[in-house]
Amino acid sequence: MEVKLWNDKREREMYENFAELFAIIKATEKLEKAYVRDIISATEYETECQKLIAQFKTLSSTLKDTVPSIERFHDTYKMDCHAALNRLVTSGVPATVEHRAAAAMSATTSAATVAECVQNFITAMDSLKLNMVAVDQVHPLLSDLYASLNKLSILPHDFEGKTKMREWIARLSKMGAADELTEQQARQLHFDLESSYNSFMAALPTAGT
Repeated sequence: MEVKLWNDKREREMYENFAELFAIIKATEKLEKAYVRDIISATEYETECQKLIAQFKTLSSTLKDTVPSIERFHDTYKMDCHAALNRLVTSGVPATVEHRAAAAMSATTSAATVAECVQNFITAMDSLKLNMVAVDQVHPLLSDLYASLNKLSILPHDFEGKTKMREWIARLSKMGAADELTEQQARQLHFDLESSYNSFMAALPTAGT
């Protein structure tokens, strides 16, 4: 005896849409696992994933009245497709696109930090040339430079610029705010800044690396 799931054309269409939604979620889960296991290339993954996301968006929009919650649909049918839920519902873009966006953001942040370091180096050196040698003038500049250098993850902990700035900050901290660097101290600090700046520029990755 044949059991009918629907009573009319509208119900039939609804169940067919349910089946399509189920299939899309399952296919996305398989695709995510295949990508993680390196079974398919990033290009193949991205093409297929974008297709499934587009189909999902179209279908979920059509079913928004009958399936208000994709998560509930997933749980009701005991699908166990959490990677698919993350990709389709939470993220909405292929993992490869997410990774590119994260890399671009990281590169942008690094570029901004490099620019900040360069500016702080130049400001500190120019200030000494202008004979701004009082402790309360020099200390903030070196502190800003040291802080910006520490933001840059490509620099090792024992990077020359970090070490020298740390030593100078410790030395200045023992002096009074109105105290001034001697001509010899100012000359040595300028030399250390220039040397650290050259080391800093040499440590930066060149284009294409």
